[in-house]
Amino acid sequence: MTFTARTPRVAAARKLQRRRDRDQTGRFLAEGPQAVREALAAGVVLELFATAEAMSRYGDLSAHFTEVDDDALASLAETVQPQGLVAVCEQVDVPLKEALAKRPRLVAVAAEIRDPGNAGTVLRTADAAGAGAVIFAGDAVDPYNGKCVRASAGSLFHVDVVRTPLDVVTPLREAGLRVLATSGYGADDLDTLADDGVLREPTAWLFGSEAHGLPDELLEAADRRVRVPIYGGAESLNLAAAAAVCLYASARAQR
Repeated sequence: MTFTARTPRVAAARKLQRRRDRDQTGRFLAEGPQAVREALAAGVVLELFATAEAMSRYGDLSAHFTEVDDDALASLAETVQPQGLVAVCEQVDVPLKEALAKRPRLVAVAAEIRDPGNAGTVLRTADAAGAGAVIFAGDAVDPYNGKCVRASAGSLFHVDVVRTPLDVVTPLREAGLRVLATSGYGADDLDTLADDGVLREPTAWLFGSEAHGLPDELLEAADRRVRVPIYGGAESLNLAAAAAVCLYASARAQR
């Protein structure tokens, strides 16, 4: 049986493109073979929709398919050229206390970051740098937003994802993490901290939005305010680039 866009299970899945429905159901959509494979490995796939062409192309996933026609798949996908696979998944976030109980040595905090592409890229970068958790703090983007899920390239399923209010500094510090706030006007230079051995310690990096930076309460509460040195004529780095530089500086120092 091939499902259409009007099939109730497809229609129910399509509603997960809205944050309200994701929050109510605790489910979200993961699109494309990379995300689907990672979701299957994590054991969070509830249903996998695929076109006949995708079923043929990704035969290793054949045990999990529910076949849909092209129109149904297009209604579920959010990309211009979908790859024929969309999975309904259980949300994977964990409480802050649980994530910090594992004593991660590197944590990234996305504080009120609104852009889903940036947030997903920070998540992916944190995973690549070996971070144990990524915290979405305050009025941050939904990590299960379709664009954020795609930008994370499967990393959403590799690290502890936490959603929490903005007051994260105290629990981070109590978990043994030095809390570093990124700021273009920070008193501390990233290279100096690396040279002084500060980055060898367990660290939580605070990243704010490109438009507004970090909220004042986090800047004031952090142990240090850190700037990434600019050697050329650029005014600044964008959020994702700055996060990559900082997280990899810590990853290198810790290894």
